[in-house]
Formats: sequence, C-alpha cells, structure tokens
Amino acid sequence: MKTTDQSLVPQGGGADHTVAEIAQQPGVWREVGAIVADGRTSLDAFLGPLLAEKDLRIVLTGAGTSAFAGEVVRAAVARATGRRVDAVSTTDIVADPYASFPEDVPTLLVSFARSGDSPESVAATRLAEQVLTRVNHLVITCNSAGELGRAHGDSAVSHVLFMPAAANDQGFAMTSSFTSMLVASLLAFGALGTDAIQAPAAAAESITSGGLDRSIDALLGREPERVVYLGSSSALKGLAHESALKLLELTGGALVASSESSLGFRHGPKSVLNDRTAVVVYVSNDPYTRRYDLDLLAELRAGLPPGSVVAVTASPEGIPGEDTWLLPGLTGVDDTVLALPAVVCAQLIALRSSMSLGIRPDNPFPSGEVNRVVQGVTVHPLPAR
Repeated sequence: MKTTDQSLVPQGGGADHTVAEIAQQPGVWREVGAIVADGRTSLDAFLGPLLAEKDLRIVLTGAGTSAFAGEVVRAAVARATGRRVDAVSTTDIVADPYASFPEDVPTLLVSFARSGDSPESVAATRLAEQVLTRVNHLVITCNSAGELGRAHGDSAVSHVLFMPAAANDQGFAMTSSFTSMLVASLLAFGALGTDAIQAPAAAAESITSGGLDRSIDALLGREPERVVYLGSSSALKGLAHESALKLLELTGGALVASSESSLGFRHGPKSVLNDRTAVVVYVSNDPYTRRYDLDLLAELRAGLPPGSVVAVTASPEGIPGEDTWLLPGLTGVDDTVLALPAVVCAQLIALRSSMSLGIRPDNPFPSGEVNRVVQGVTVHPLPAR
C-alpha cells in the first residue's frame, strides 16, 4: 500500500499518489533488479541471437516521458551492445513510419509504456511490422493489463518485461514508472549490473528524506516565472527534456519550462532568460563534457541574480559559485546512472511548484483537456509502398 510522505511537500491536498510515487522509487528500482535477475535466462534467450547480428538496429520508443526514457538510456545501451541505437518517439513512428524506419534492416523495437493503452503504443509496433521485413519487440511496461503487454505477451517475436505493480503510477505524471523502465532497460542490455542499483538508490533516498528540501525551497522562494533545464551529455539532455515536461505537467502549464544542452542554449534558446528565470544545470560526470557545463554555469551565474542558477552534480569539483545540489556517492558513474536520482530533484521541484500554486498534482487538469492516458488520437491506415 502506498503511503504519503508529507515531508516531501508543503501541507495540502490532491498529492497523495504523486508524493508516494516519488518517494517509493529507490525501493521500486531494487524490485526491478530482482525481476530482471529472475527472468534473465528467458531474456538472454530472446536478446542473445538478436544482438549477435552486426547489422541489428535497436530503436527505443515511447511517447512523452516514455520517449525521454529512450533518450536517457540510448548512449548507454549503444555502448553496452556495440549496436546502432536510436531513440524515436512513437508519435514520430505513427506520423511518419517510413522516415522512422528508412532502412529495412533487422530491428529490435524497444517500447516503453506506463499504461500501454495510449493509441500510439500498439500502433507503433504494428507499423514497424508493416514497414520492416524483420522486427522483434522488447516491451517494457508498467501495466500488466495494458493493451501493449497483452498484444505482445504471446508473440514469438516479442518479449515483455512487466514492471512492479507499484510502478504503474496512479498520479497524472510519470515518476516511478519513468525511472523503473530506465533501470529495467539498462539491466536488460547489460549497461547496469544489479549491484550498481544501490548507489543511485541511496542518493535518491537522501533526496526524498529531505536532503535538498531547503535548497528547493530557496529556489522556488524566488517565485520564478520560467525554469530552464540544461544537460549536455546524451543522457542528461534527455533528462532535461523530461524535467521540463514534469514541471509543465504538474503546474498545469502555469510555469513555463524549457530544456536544451549547455552549448545549444547559447544558439537562441538563451533568449528565455530574465531576472525571474531559474536555471537547473545537470553537470556531467564525463570530464570532457563537464567542462562545457562548467563554462555555462559561470556565464549564467555572472549574468543572473544570485540563487537563480543551480548545479545538480555528483561532485563539487570545479563548480563556480554556490547553489550546488550534490548527489552523494555517484562520483564517476555514467551519466545515465546519475540521471536516476537527478530526476528526483526535478520531480520535487515540479511537485512543490504545483502545490505552491494551489494545483492538485494528482490531477492538474481537472477539466480533462490533458489526460493521464492520451485520448483523441485516430490512427489512420498506412498505404502500402
């Protein structure tokens, strides 16, 4: 049973699911580790022959937050497998499948889905089968009763990984569903060992137990009207995308949020800055990439009011100025692993912002214009070519 940890948020209503689902993440990650370990034999039997093919293309797909899961893990999966790995959203696949699959090569489509009931989830897998001569499916989903899991559960060309029941978030925004699927994909492809879950889980527990409460309150106490998230590495740029979406979702669009890379930010997106902008920079653990993050941090802190620019990092080394949020015990880990506790910071910023605005995080759109499971999509038949 989920319980609400009221230490995570100001007192208020309409947040029970979201609060519990943020707080439960370290435990859910450990449970995911056990699930993947228990199913390792069948998973390897499925993946082994596919990964042995040198021309295999792996496509990571999902919509919204699920698409950003693919962005976060893409580079780590490519390094672990030695294969071409692309992150392509289901919305792009459904809208333009021939561009999404321009080469008819053996393809493993990895589908991330919280519910598996959004219209694009199953459609993307069916369109891949229509466009490609040969495609296999690894489905990672949080809903054992969802359409996607049921459609592929008995398929000879598919393997389904069901996340723990608690990961099927009942709150509006994806929180533990997002991170549980990240962990599952990293474990599945050997980009993360089961024992390696402990370090990011411990870092996340330090955050959910109140380790950054004062820092988050100080940032939000400035009453920003715009929030920018920046990350330079492949994983942390994907994390920045997810962070901005979380703030938009949980505040019902009341706070403007955007995301970019540190270098890309100077090429126009920097125009968003004013004295009421808060900036969160996810600082890479990679020594080379980190230098670009530090350069921009120094530039932003020189031009914006004190307290406006936060660095989220595993190490304070080289960080200019103050307002550094440390993720303990993660010095030197891959940025994909760093993203796990780092996203908890973004989730709490979004949660606290929502409640400070009098919005109910579990249902920030009570009139139904945006829904937990996307509605209103018509999937049109694809003409043959």
